[in-house]
Amino acid sequence: MPRLIEEFSRAGGKRFIFAERTKRLETPVFKFCYWCYRILHRALTGLGIRVGNFSVIPFQGLSALVVSPELWNHYAASVFKLRLPLSTVATSRGQRLSGESTMNFVSLVVHGLSAISVFGEVVGTRTLVTAGGLSVLLVGILLVVVAIRLFTDLGIPGWATYTGGLLLVLFVLILATTSSFLFFVLNNRNMASFVPLRDYSLYVQEVKRAYAAHG
Repeated sequence: MPRLIEEFSRAGGKRFIFAERTKRLETPVFKFCYWCYRILHRALTGLGIRVGNFSVIPFQGLSALVVSPELWNHYAASVFKLRLPLSTVATSRGQRLSGESTMNFVSLVVHGLSAISVFGEVVGTRTLVTAGGLSVLLVGILLVVVAIRLFTDLGIPGWATYTGGLLLVLFVLILATTSSFLFFVLNNRNMASFVPLRDYSLYVQEVKRAYAAHG
């Protein structure tokens, strides 16, 4: 905490300061899964994120943060999506001082997918471009198969039919999956979003003032 506050002061109190993980203490299996998740996150969003919720928030950043619908879903990803000024402080994750974590494997997967879902438009665009590239590649391979079958004697009897059928199935599968995902993303844009500044009262049962303001 002192290092984060020191970096916060050095930035003039105007930047988000996140603790960046450089070392984890989990099992090798968890580390491998987390490594795979980081690759997936970068591939889908274009961002490599190694931060969690442990951070210092500047007062100036609250006005943008509290009207971000994504804040309800994932705090750190919301800050990155809003492109708010931020810095990181490299730190190794230490042992938990007290209590036990309530996050199981399923909860961690859902939490990771929530971070990716914040960048839904980016993920949709990247998926569309990738699917378009794969579709062009499949069509190109299909044309080569047809050309070999019609204009050469290199093919084994029946291979062109099976290969062409498999390529068509893959093409239709890619097209259907991409279309469904894009319609899902676009449909979510038409739905009313949770705005923390407006809707927080629905989730707050009671407010207690610990210290009264002075001066």
